[in-house]
Amino acid sequence: MYAIIETGGKQYRVQSGDVIFVEKLNVEENAEVVFDKVIAVSNDRGTLKVGKPYVKDAAVKGVVLKNGKSKKITVFTYKPKKGSSRKLGHRQPYTKVQINEIV
Repeated sequence: MYAIIETGGKQYRVQSGDVIFVEKLNVEENAEVVFDKVIAVSNDRGTLKVGKPYVKDAAVKGVVLKNGKSKKITVFTYKPKKGSSRKLGHRQPYTKVQINEIV
């Protein structure tokens, strides 16, 4: 059984037991989180239920394992022949979630 959920402007295909990295959520560690924006649900028999835009009465429950930041990326911009350059770094925050069940 799997589901397709939407969070943080992205879509994720999840099953029970999966660990996913999503955009940062305002939830503390070891707290339960419920994703109610379920786009599609497939059961064990192979039937797929697709929502318009979301499936009613469907939810995905999980537990927050960690809040953190990803590796640093370097952003370097410059204008040729002008002597202008700028170097920046960015670390995207994320939330690590373990999926427990699809309801």
